[in-house]
Amino acid sequence: MRITRVLSASLLMLGLAVAPAAADASPSPSADGDAPTAAGTSFRTATEIEQGRTATAKGSAGDYLYWAFPADAGQRPTVEATVKLPATHAVETWQLDVYDGLRRRQACQYGAQTRTAAAGAASVRLACTLRTVRAWSEQWANDPLPGTYYVRLTAVGLTTADLGLPVDAQVRVGSEDIGGSAAVDGSLAEPLVPGVAVTSEAEEDGASDTAVLSGVDPDDGWSSGWWSDRWVWTAVGGVLAALAGVGGYTLTRGSGRPARVPPGA
Repeated sequence: MRITRVLSASLLMLGLAVAPAAADASPSPSADGDAPTAAGTSFRTATEIEQGRTATAKGSAGDYLYWAFPADAGQRPTVEATVKLPATHAVETWQLDVYDGLRRRQACQYGAQTRTAAAGAASVRLACTLRTVRAWSEQWANDPLPGTYYVRLTAVGLTTADLGLPVDAQVRVGSEDIGGSAAVDGSLAEPLVPGVAVTSEAEEDGASDTAVLSGVDPDDGWSSGWWSDRWVWTAVGGVLAALAGVGGYTLTRGSGRPARVPPGA
């Protein structure tokens, strides 16, 4: 028993010693070496980022900073932005806007899309959680659809003294997989990606007139809404309904023998 206690204490101390090292070894969101370190200045020059990565950029107060990311059917994207402000500045209001592949501004389901930083504040944080991306929608609707989404970060209502002050921005995009509860009967023929988002060297040289599609797409490709866990629940419901029918028939059909007629009747 005593040996067991000694071993347990030793393993506990070893675990406590290893835990800080493991925590230090894990990468922090702000130290993403493979993520972009610059932002675009328009829709056409938006910097492409992947979901789950933290992109950084340096800019000036008053600039428009643009990023682009892919979102597929069944996902509910969340965009988070942090702006590090200079040591001395007046009251500043920062705004985070998200547009779909048709450049329609998408409403935030929740999150602080616009925030005001007090004079001298070190930073300001913004967030926008979109509605669930649908695989198909009516033409008149403004529902989020699969394709490229644009993030625009800028300051509004700046004073003249604050224009041009240096700022550092961090943007991170993540999403929650909603699943079959958001599935619809239908899908787009193609995701809403821009026709001309980047220009290749061949086009600059005049060697090709073909438009270059954006390179932003999910790692596992576009699902186009053809599969969701609703198919599983539909199959399970059909099996349960069949079993209930068989059980009900078994209980209600009776023994199958004719009723006994009393003698002399």
